[in-house]
Amino acid sequence: MVREGEVRALVVEALGDRPRDGALVRHPEDESLLAFEPPGHDAILNASVRSPAVPGAQRIAVVTGASSGIGESVARGLSAKGWHCVLVARREDRLRALSEELGAELEVCDVGDRTEVEATAARVLERHPAVHLLVNNAGMAERDTFVEADLDRIERVLYVNYLGSVWCTRALLTGLRAAALPRRSLAPARAHVVNVVSIAGAIAFARSGPYVASKHAQLAFSRCLRPTLARSGIAVHTVMPGFVETEGFPQSALRSRRRSRWLVTDPAHVADAIVRAVEDGGAEVTVPWFPYRFAVAVHGIAPGFVRKVERLMPKRRR
Repeated sequence: MVREGEVRALVVEALGDRPRDGALVRHPEDESLLAFEPPGHDAILNASVRSPAVPGAQRIAVVTGASSGIGESVARGLSAKGWHCVLVARREDRLRALSEELGAELEVCDVGDRTEVEATAARVLERHPAVHLLVNNAGMAERDTFVEADLDRIERVLYVNYLGSVWCTRALLTGLRAAALPRRSLAPARAHVVNVVSIAGAIAFARSGPYVASKHAQLAFSRCLRPTLARSGIAVHTVMPGFVETEGFPQSALRSRRRSRWLVTDPAHVADAIVRAVEDGGAEVTVPWFPYRFAVAVHGIAPGFVRKVERLMPKRRR
């Protein structure tokens, strides 16, 4: 057995000078690893040795918008695979019931309020210094055009759908970086951020202008974030569902028409795609692949065609 004191002595011998502010830390994903973190260094790379295995180590996942729909299904899917989930949403009663069922933790938070997000993240990081997965799923609908929608509502949609993802990611970044270390070259990512965008992030549906604009911003954020965090060992995955039947998006109008009902999918299908993206490293996933990936390609080449298709769809998706 190698004791921590012996490890520190080996580190000091290797570095040639006793660091005053350095610290021995346990790797957050594999607690059988001891590593030395020098002061002011973002990566634990200098020295590591094996210590006795610590049983019960779990991967920590924070899921926003977890009280229903896609978020609830993601929490169920992750829990089934052994993840320990921290469920985040506004509806405490729904969260509590799900957390008791899954053995998860809960945090009541409005992701559209930066102060609440930062306070929630501080509590999570106090309990879990390493966060292995953040699923930015919380969102809200807006079916009016820019001309019809209330201006306060437009602002709220932008705060929740776009800025909520930015604020949650920034607030939990310390925990994600801790989970990603030590980073070995060519090794799979140890920490992940999943941004649940929408096909509306890639196709401009005029009838839901404020919602579409917020999702375009979220998609750009996700694409920019992926190379930004890659060197830290944090993988960023973008998941773009098509029409999903949830409480916020009932899709009853699409379901009622034979020519459009096949466009609608369910939250469990999207949740499976999210879990697979984390496991397989998928950078950008469309759910389902057809017809939505095809529609994105056509929109880039011939946006007028998408406008014609939009006219065939119900004017109000209830």
